[in-house]
Amino acid sequence: MTALKTDTPALRRVVAVMAGRPTSDGAGVKLTRVIGQPALPDLDPFLMLDEFRSDDARDYIAGFPDHPHRGFETVTYMLAGRMRHEDNKGHTGLLRPGSVQWMTAGRGIVHSEIPEQEDGLMWGFQLWVNLPAKDKMTAPRYQEIQPEEVPEAVTADGGRVRIVAGRFDGVAGPISGIATDPTYLDVALAAGGRFVHDLPDTHNAFVYVFEGGVEIGPDKVARGRIAVLSQGDRIEVAAPTGGRFIVVAGKPLGEPVAKYGPFVMNTADELRQAVEDFQAGRF
Repeated sequence: MTALKTDTPALRRVVAVMAGRPTSDGAGVKLTRVIGQPALPDLDPFLMLDEFRSDDARDYIAGFPDHPHRGFETVTYMLAGRMRHEDNKGHTGLLRPGSVQWMTAGRGIVHSEIPEQEDGLMWGFQLWVNLPAKDKMTAPRYQEIQPEEVPEAVTADGGRVRIVAGRFDGVAGPISGIATDPTYLDVALAAGGRFVHDLPDTHNAFVYVFEGGVEIGPDKVARGRIAVLSQGDRIEVAAPTGGRFIVVAGKPLGEPVAKYGPFVMNTADELRQAVEDFQAGRF
């Protein structure tokens, strides 16, 4: 699905509001699929958004054992709990509350994401970001950002903004070198708070609310809902009773998308080659 284009770029409005769909992935991890479901199969360049949240270890303890990726990037943002990452390129890391992993799969990587806890709340997001055709076979890259390395800014009325990627109020996030020029902000507003931010008119964007509720123009967006936004050069979000949400935007690629499980390429032939390469151990 592609956000609609208006004749006069200005304030972004809500194109659609929808709930995520319960599903499971990995070794049976229960999660909510927000992008990548039938009602919202994609939002160029974003291929998938999952929210995982449970304080029942049976929902997450088996984690995501070794699995491959090719042709896109995975972004994991932790809100609570701990997740151990290992891959076949020698990268290891521990994701803690507030930390970020931005992994560029490129031509191929095999990794695992296993919870490093036996009880307590496990909560966070995984976003899949497409790569342009020219970068799909690039060398894999791994960026892990610890919580203290994610800068924060304050809105005019005291709201908090954590800047994962992009810029807010002159403060730049730690993620760099991404082809789709993404913005990824974690915004927390107290009751009566407002968030105002400029975004490139060319970028597709969405807001996902994970605490409380917000208003974007006349549209109310409750917890667990995604608001797909129109084009425009500014976003304004109000939180009459308080809310917390992510704002994500990226430059659309406008290229054919061929998907098969953990592989995202441009053609069916490239998908077949990806499967053959993985089965032959060339990842």
